[in-house]
Amino acid sequence: MTGAVSKRPIIAMASAKEGNGAPTKRTTLHDLYDLQGQSPWYDNLCRPVTDLLPLIGSGVRGVTSNPSIFQKAISTSNAYDDQFKQLILAGKDAESAYWELVIKDIQDACKLFEPIYDQTDGADGYVSVEVSPRLANDTQGTVEAAKWLHKVVDRPNVYIKIPATAECVPSIKEVIANGISVNVTLIFSIARYEAVIDAYIDGLEASGLSDLSRVTSVASFFVSRVDTLIDKMLEKIGTPEALAPRGKAAVAQAKLANQLYQKKFSGPRWEALVKKGAKKQRLLWASTSVKNPAYPDTLYVDPLIGPDTVSTMPDQALLAFIDHGTVSRTIDANVSDAEGVYSALEKLGIDWDEVGKQLELEGVDSFKKAFDSLLVSLEEKGNSLKKTVSL
Repeated sequence: MTGAVSKRPIIAMASAKEGNGAPTKRTTLHDLYDLQGQSPWYDNLCRPVTDLLPLIGSGVRGVTSNPSIFQKAISTSNAYDDQFKQLILAGKDAESAYWELVIKDIQDACKLFEPIYDQTDGADGYVSVEVSPRLANDTQGTVEAAKWLHKVVDRPNVYIKIPATAECVPSIKEVIANGISVNVTLIFSIARYEAVIDAYIDGLEASGLSDLSRVTSVASFFVSRVDTLIDKMLEKIGTPEALAPRGKAAVAQAKLANQLYQKKFSGPRWEALVKKGAKKQRLLWASTSVKNPAYPDTLYVDPLIGPDTVSTMPDQALLAFIDHGTVSRTIDANVSDAEGVYSALEKLGIDWDEVGKQLELEGVDSFKKAFDSLLVSLEEKGNSLKKTVSL
């Protein structure tokens, strides 16, 4: 069950021994990757970035961040104060200072994960940074922001995060066509996921590159938030038929998303791109922490394990999975059950596309609020710094 966890998981558990008898820090995360081909990533980033080293040792192979994560990191830590002070006294405004703080963290994290990126020939070892959430409905603004971020971070293993809003789907195509690797975030429905895959494939085709091997992407398909919303809808209906599938919607939809992934990344059109070195846009399971304490705390990790996928976990989910997760191929097990849940919910009046739209609005709004709130507090901090200096 879920419970309080420390700010950072400090992992020093040995679950295996090497052939010579020397103990190793082998964890279920190593097994997840070695035995099942799923990459465990960490959904958090703050200073000191070197805190990621024990996590990398425990099997973490990449990092995701978002505006809410940076809002928490910067507003609850004094680790950013010195750099922020220098930036403000050098005449930077609050938003410019914010981006400089973020870019430093991303660059430092990219350096730590570069060995994994090199060892896997660019398949893993990525660090994700999101464009401003204020651009979620601005197609061209998102394209320009992605190009700028990619240029200033200037690391081969950075993923530029772009939300899967209707306005940003064309941005994804254009950014990929420019040879920039993308983490598409805030995907809540299968219909929108299909549009994201098409944007990736269209972008690769439009790039004109003869070698596509360095342009990669992940599609961040959100899970727990789906159950949070659909459970509320089912409880409102209140019949025994409606209450039965609570806690099953998110995993069911995710399994069907994986079926779509298999279908779309096959056939002559995809094979033509593979000949130029193209890599599949991997499915990434996001929002893997359990919101309902009545549910098992590995509910959004254990049933979604399979090859060529990524699971990004915040502290709570990561600690739970290392402690008692089950490493087994589950992503394509019981697909008919998933189809049954999906259609049963439709019969109960659940409109999956509407659920997706509502969750997307909530997700974008949450990131905007975190971003705006942090900028306000940085501005206040900057003003008081300037006053102190002028006294």
